[in-house]
Amino acid sequence: MNLLKALATVSGMTLLSRILGFVRDFVIARIFGAGMVTDAFFVAFKLPNLLRRLFAEGAFAQAFVPIFGEYMSKDGTTKAKLLVDHVATLLFLIVLVVTLIGMAAAPLLVYISAPGFAADSSKFALTVELTRITFPYILFMSLVALSGGVLNTWSRFSVPAFTPVLLNLSFIGMALFAAPYFVQPVMALGWAVLLGGALQLAFQLPSLHRIGMLPRFSLDWKDPGVRRILRLMAPAVLGVSVAQVSLLINTIFASFLGTGSVSWLYYADRLMEFPAGMLGAALGTILLPSLSKYHAGDKFDDYSRLLDWGLRLTLLLAAPSALALAIIAVPLISTLFHHGAFTADDVFKTRDALVAYSVGLLGLILVKVLAPGFYARQNVRTPVKIALFTLFVTQLLNFALIGWLKHAGLALSIGLAACLNAALLYRGLRRHGIYSPQPGWPIFYAKLAVALLVMGATLWFTGGNAADWLRWSLMERLQRLTVIVILGAAVYFATLWVTGFRLRDFKRRAAE
Repeated sequence: MNLLKALATVSGMTLLSRILGFVRDFVIARIFGAGMVTDAFFVAFKLPNLLRRLFAEGAFAQAFVPIFGEYMSKDGTTKAKLLVDHVATLLFLIVLVVTLIGMAAAPLLVYISAPGFAADSSKFALTVELTRITFPYILFMSLVALSGGVLNTWSRFSVPAFTPVLLNLSFIGMALFAAPYFVQPVMALGWAVLLGGALQLAFQLPSLHRIGMLPRFSLDWKDPGVRRILRLMAPAVLGVSVAQVSLLINTIFASFLGTGSVSWLYYADRLMEFPAGMLGAALGTILLPSLSKYHAGDKFDDYSRLLDWGLRLTLLLAAPSALALAIIAVPLISTLFHHGAFTADDVFKTRDALVAYSVGLLGLILVKVLAPGFYARQNVRTPVKIALFTLFVTQLLNFALIGWLKHAGLALSIGLAACLNAALLYRGLRRHGIYSPQPGWPIFYAKLAVALLVMGATLWFTGGNAADWLRWSLMERLQRLTVIVILGAAVYFATLWVTGFRLRDFKRRAAE
C-alpha cells in the first residue's frame, strides 16, 4: 500500500470526524454555552477520555502494535490470532475492574481532578453523576483500540479512522433530540459518551471477523507475547501520553480560575486537535506498523528513511496549520462557537488559549511521529525519561505563566513543553543511530519558510477586523471563513509548487 494514499485516507476520515466534532461543539455551545454545566461535563468526560488515551490509544497501542507486527512477520497469522485472543481477554477483565472502581470512586476522582469544584456543592454533585455515566466509555474504547491496532497492522486503515465519527454523531443526536427529556439536560451528553463507545466497538467487529481476527475469550497469563506487552505498557503510559497528563493537571489549575476557564481551554483544545489529529495521529498510525516490520526484518536503512519521510510531511503540513490557527483564531472561534449562550467575551478568552496552543502545535505533532521511532523498536526507557522530564518542566511553566496569562498560560505551558519533548526525542533518535537525515534538508527548510511567509501574509490581510466577525451573521462568517481558508491553502501549496515540491516526491510504499 502507498503510505501517502493511506495518510490521505486516514486524514480524510479524521477530517470528517473533526468536522462533525465541530458540529458537535457548535451544538453544545449553542445549547449549553460555557458555564457551570459545561465545566461539569468537560471535567467528567476528561477523566475517562484521559484513561482512554493513556491506556487504550496511548500505551496499549504503542506496546501492542510492534509485538503484533512482529508475530505477523515472523510467526504467521495462527500465532498472531492466539495473541489477539489472549490480549483481548486480559484487557477486557482489567479494564472492567478499573471501570467499576472508577464509578465507585467518582467523588474522589472529581475532587482530585477539579478540587476547585468542591466549593460549589451542586457543581460537584453534577460532575460526580456525569463521571459515573461516562466512565464505562473506557471499557468500550480499550477494545476499540485493540481492534484498531489489528486492523491497522493489516493495512485496513479506513475502518479505525472512521470509527470516531460515531461518537460525534451520538453527541449531536443526544444533544439535539434527547436533552429536553432530561431533568438536567446536560445528562444527555453523559449518555451520549456511553452510546458512542458502544457504537464504535460494534462498527469494528465485522471487519475483524472478515480478516479472521475476531477475538474469542481465552485467558492465558503465561503467554510470552502478553507479558512483553504488559512490560512495555507500564512505562509507555508516561512516554506516550504526557500531554494528556498535562491537560488533566491543567484542569486542576483551571478549576481555581474564573468560571468558564475549563470550557475556554476545552474549545481551544478542540481547534488545536483538528490538525493534531489529522496529521500527528494519522502519521503515527500509518508509521508504527511499517516501522515495526522494518525493525523485525532488520531493515535499518528503510527504518531511517521512513522516519525522514514522516518528519518532512509533518513540517510541510503542521507548520502552516499552527500559523493559520494563530492568525485567524477569532474568525474560526466566532464562526464555530459564537452563537446562543457563547458570548463575545468567550470568543476572546478562547482566542487567547488557542494562540497559546498554536505556539506548541508543531511540537505536539512531532512527538506523535518521533515517539513511534522508539516504540517500534520496543525501546520504552528513553522516551519515558524524556516524558517525565517534560512533565516536570510543564508544571514549572504552569506556575510561571498562570499568574499573568491565566488560562492562556496553561495552554502555553503545554505547547512549550511539547516542543521540548520533540527536541529531546529527535536528539535521542540521532544519538542512538536510529535516524539519519536524508540529503536536502536545508533547501527543504528554505522553501518551507517562503511558503509560510506568503501564506501568513495572505491570511493576515484577508482576516479582517475582530469586531466585524462578532457582528456578522453565521452565513456571512461561514462564507468569509471558507474563502480565507481556501485562499490561504491555495497560496501555500502554489508557493510550494513554484519552489519545486511535487506530490510524487512523497510517495512511499508500506512495509510488507
